[in-house]
Amino acid sequence: MTPKNPAPSPAPWRKTFLSHIQDMGLPTCSFSTLHYETPSSAGATPQVTPRSRTVVFRGLWASLNPNPKNPAPLNPSVYESDLLTITNDARMQKTTELYQSGAEDAAASKSQSGGGGPVEAVFWAEPSRTQWRVRGHAYVLGPDIDSESAAPVKTAIERRMRLKGSEDSAGWDWGCELTAHFGNLSPGMRGSFRNPRPGTPLSEKPAPGLALGQKVEDLHDGIARENFRVVVIVPEEVDQVDLSDPDLGRRWNYKLVDESWVTTELWP
Repeated sequence: MTPKNPAPSPAPWRKTFLSHIQDMGLPTCSFSTLHYETPSSAGATPQVTPRSRTVVFRGLWASLNPNPKNPAPLNPSVYESDLLTITNDARMQKTTELYQSGAEDAAASKSQSGGGGPVEAVFWAEPSRTQWRVRGHAYVLGPDIDSESAAPVKTAIERRMRLKGSEDSAGWDWGCELTAHFGNLSPGMRGSFRNPRPGTPLSEKPAPGLALGQKVEDLHDGIARENFRVVVIVPEEVDQVDLSDPDLGRRWNYKLVDESWVTTELWP
C-alpha cells in the first residue's frame, strides 16, 4: 500500500508535542465533537451542541510504539504521520457524532468505517506547562477497513502518511494496524468493549456476553472487536501555549495551508 498523494513534511510541532506527551505519564486530553439533537417537530432545524469527554491519546497513526506486552503482530515500521489516535467503542455517542457532522449516514457507524466530522483535542501537559489545542477532522476505523466501502476513509488518511526515506510499503496492512491497537490495550481495557451498552439504563438486562469487569485475551474476540474502533484525528490547525515562564508566556499557531504548515507566533 502506497499513499496516493505526496504527504507533507513532518509538522513543525510534531517533535515538541511528542516530547511533552512522553512526560505526561497517562496522556489524556479533552476531545470535543458536535452533537445533533433530533428536532421535536417536522421541518425544524436540528440543534447542534458541543460534546466533550476525556480520552487517552494512543499514539500517532502508523507509528505505534513497540510494547512488549502487546501480543499482536506489528506492521513493518515504514510509515510515520502527524495523525493522532484514540480508541473508541462504536456504541458511544461520539461515533455517531463523527458521522453526522461528517455528513455520513449515522447508522453506518455501527458497523463501518467513516466519519470525518470536525473535532478539537486539548492537552494540558503539566510537566512542560504547555497547552496543546489540536483542531481538524476525525475518521472512525472499524472491522470493514480492508473493504471497498472504507476506501474514502483510507484515502483521506493515506495522503497524510509518509514513507520513511526509501522504505518499501509492501506488507503494511490496515487490518493489522487495527489489531495492533487492540492488542496494545490491557486485557481489562479490551474487556471494556464487552461491557453493557454505554448509556443505557441499569434496569435493562445486558445482551448475552456483555458484562462489566471482563478480561479479553483473544485479539479476535467477536464481541469486543465488533465494538472496537480506532479514531484517527487529522490535524489542520494546532495551537501551542507555553506557560513554563510565568513572566513570559509564548504562543504559536500552526496551520496547514496547501499541504504545508504555516507557523505564526502570537501573543499568549
